[in-house]
Amino acid sequence: MEQQEMIYGTHAILEALRDCKPIDQILIKKQSDNEQIREIIYLARKQNVTIKSVPIEKLNRLTKKAHQGIIAFMSPIEFQDIEQIVPSLFERGETPFLVILDQVCDVRNFGAITRTCECMGVHAIIIPQKGAAQIGADAVKTSAGALLKIPVCKVKSLKGAIAFLKDSGIQIMCAAEKFSKNCNEADLTQPLGLVMGAEEDGIEESIIEMADGCVKIPMKGEISSLNVSAATAMCVYEVCRQRKFL
Repeated sequence: MEQQEMIYGTHAILEALRDCKPIDQILIKKQSDNEQIREIIYLARKQNVTIKSVPIEKLNRLTKKAHQGIIAFMSPIEFQDIEQIVPSLFERGETPFLVILDQVCDVRNFGAITRTCECMGVHAIIIPQKGAAQIGADAVKTSAGALLKIPVCKVKSLKGAIAFLKDSGIQIMCAAEKFSKNCNEADLTQPLGLVMGAEEDGIEESIIEMADGCVKIPMKGEISSLNVSAATAMCVYEVCRQRKFL
């Protein structure tokens, strides 16, 4: 993490939150509790900023400065509100296409996914407040700058965001190798939220239960899995192929 992306000390972080500066993540020393820390936690949660309680040793490794037990990483992007994006898409007569990432924590995978999504016309990427890749200089570089162009929505709850999308008339489709239906056999021309999961844990079962459908990528080789960035690229291409964007 580059030094200029880091701020530290309770006063500096509190002022950044009060001014609604884009913060990706805040690390707080374990068992910290005072009036300023409580206000920081309150404002951070209100702004969907990720908060982690960590040992003091981790903070000391990140900076030698007087961090007062708290460090924040600034985000290079402004996070967007999915509840504003979706209505605007329908108002413009567009068919929404959103990619939802469940527990995709690897920065390189996230950057590659973002690059694909921007190139292929995905309207927005939705990530959870907890369990997402850290969005910093490395993510922007890996995305080839796409992170600066495509809306990214960080939400408190993926299930809450999915419920909103379903109420808005958007079908939710989960993609993973364990499903039986091929993605080219599903109708992906309707308003769509495509859910992709991390390679280790996959998509959370409760999210699968909320989905309108589940698909896999048809494969012919002996290796039966793809990393999440490659799998996302193939699924996004299939959506665009069906919608005749290509």
